[in-house]
Amino acid sequence: MAEALSISGLHAYYGESHILHGVDLKVQEGEVVTLLGRNGAGRTTTLKSILGLVGERRGSIKVNGIEAIGLATHKVAHIGIGYCPEERGIFSSLSTEENLLLPPAVGAGGMSVDEIYTMFPNLKERRASQGTRLSGGEQQMLAMARILRTGARLLLLDEITEGLAPVIVQALGRVIGQLKERGYTIVLVEQNFRFAAPLADRHYVMEHGKIAETFAAAELEAKMEMLHEYLGV
Repeated sequence: MAEALSISGLHAYYGESHILHGVDLKVQEGEVVTLLGRNGAGRTTTLKSILGLVGERRGSIKVNGIEAIGLATHKVAHIGIGYCPEERGIFSSLSTEENLLLPPAVGAGGMSVDEIYTMFPNLKERRASQGTRLSGGEQQMLAMARILRTGARLLLLDEITEGLAPVIVQALGRVIGQLKERGYTIVLVEQNFRFAAPLADRHYVMEHGKIAETFAAAELEAKMEMLHEYLGV
């Protein structure tokens, strides 16, 4: 398997605040990997650092073999990254379908609108509704669906289940399972460990801006005591 993402010795700063302290992380093509940790551990900053959305970065970030550390954010995206931020970024004055059609292509093979509506039937029903009229769960579905049109094959998903009803969380879990079957590579920042655990091939645990532990899905049962200490799960 080729490496879709390889991070080594990553330091990141917001102004004078030193947030990441030498993060090392690798994700193979087609893997689903979680970044676990308490709030403030550096998980979201790691995703933003990949895209260059922090003040300063040092180290190495290779996306599909291309060094991204010196690239502008829009050029990083065009290597084939889709980013779903925690705040979702839905345009409230546009309809669901207009939001869906807005992002430019960053690679070949993006999903068609019909394919997306098959995967997200709620969005098909609400395709003419304004962004402000969608529920929180529908907005989250739209934020995810929007990046699937772009052709990106590496998806960075930040806290996609936060504040959502269990039925929506289950629907998002099914979508991630379908994307995994299609060969997408997914990095999942998630506070809801019980949602993330059955989806992931491997888990990284972050604490104080560093990777504290890494283990495969098969090791999960043996690592539960350690996870309880780090996460309180």
